[in-house]
Amino acid sequence: MLRTLAKCNNVEDLRLLAKQRLPGPIFHYIDGAADDETTYRRNTLSYGTCDLVPNVLAGVEEIDMSVTVMGQKLAMPLFCSPTALQRLFHHDGERAVARAAEKFGTMFGVSALGTVKLREIGEMISTPKLFQFYFHKDRGLNNAMVERAKEANFNALALTVDTITGGNRERDLLTGFTSPPRLTLKSLASFAAHPSWAMNYFLRDKFELAELKDYVEQGSNVAVSIGDYFGSMLDQSMNWNDAENLREQWDGPFCLKGIMSVDDARKAVAIGADAIMVSNHGGRQLDGSRSPFDQISEIADAVGDQIDIICDGGIRRGTHVLKAIAAGAKACSGGRMYLYALAAAGQPGVEKALNNMKIEIERDMKLMGVTKLSQLKSSMLRFR
Repeated sequence: MLRTLAKCNNVEDLRLLAKQRLPGPIFHYIDGAADDETTYRRNTLSYGTCDLVPNVLAGVEEIDMSVTVMGQKLAMPLFCSPTALQRLFHHDGERAVARAAEKFGTMFGVSALGTVKLREIGEMISTPKLFQFYFHKDRGLNNAMVERAKEANFNALALTVDTITGGNRERDLLTGFTSPPRLTLKSLASFAAHPSWAMNYFLRDKFELAELKDYVEQGSNVAVSIGDYFGSMLDQSMNWNDAENLREQWDGPFCLKGIMSVDDARKAVAIGADAIMVSNHGGRQLDGSRSPFDQISEIADAVGDQIDIICDGGIRRGTHVLKAIAAGAKACSGGRMYLYALAAAGQPGVEKALNNMKIEIERDMKLMGVTKLSQLKSSMLRFR
């Protein structure tokens, strides 16, 4: 069935439209995860193990879904998590996501493996911007990225801590996905079957990792899988001292992305982090790990009054956002949620994804009998 953006009412609709428009290796890079993809599926399925208990007669004509995270005021409790390689999915890449996030008053997370310069994004939008930092072996590169994020007026920095080596992404092994795409008979056939994508990729600005290309060839000029990039370029000796030093170097709102345990949440508080993103990298790293939603309650019970907790992963519905906040999260973030939309239709697609979620969150708050997110409590949840 030929799909159109106007008929995309949810994340799955956008996923199917993206599948229709992308070459196979590119789509499966977005859609895939590690090993048997058990954790990837669990990230969303975990929300189904929990029921909401609504209240009524609460006078819900006016709803306030704003939230403050890392000192940044967001108009909705869901933001765009940082994701790599966006100009592979649509030629506008991060530019499209930045404009859409600004339109909805929410935060845009930009990856160190991004494809548009931080300076350009900083000049493009005035809404909150988060720079997601990968800790490379090259300390000069690390320092340069921090300084460029400061110069581009990014509001917060998130250190990703769960990519100490690459996950076993078997779909990428099967399709031969690399960055940049490696040209083979199989990939060329897939590109030819999607001429609109191919023309945009080959005839527009050269694809490259904008903040890394002057330091490393891999990913921009030398084709490499993301797993191999993590395993060869990132510093496997990174530890808590490095995280604390980076926090001091940044000297602004600082977040750790990839925290899953109470012990590590407490350590994040101890080094002075402002926030943690409870995340398993979309199930793309350690398969068999817990879902972020399953961990929110115990982490919130331990440190929820000391640090902002963000639930990152598996978000597909407005009710998922409300469940995570009731369990103790301050806000939520998602990657595939808007990447499918970006691939499907560029900026209008991302706006469609965010608008779908905004409408759902507002409707679901009214049905829950709450006018502010702070009224969501753990007593409104029942776990099966």
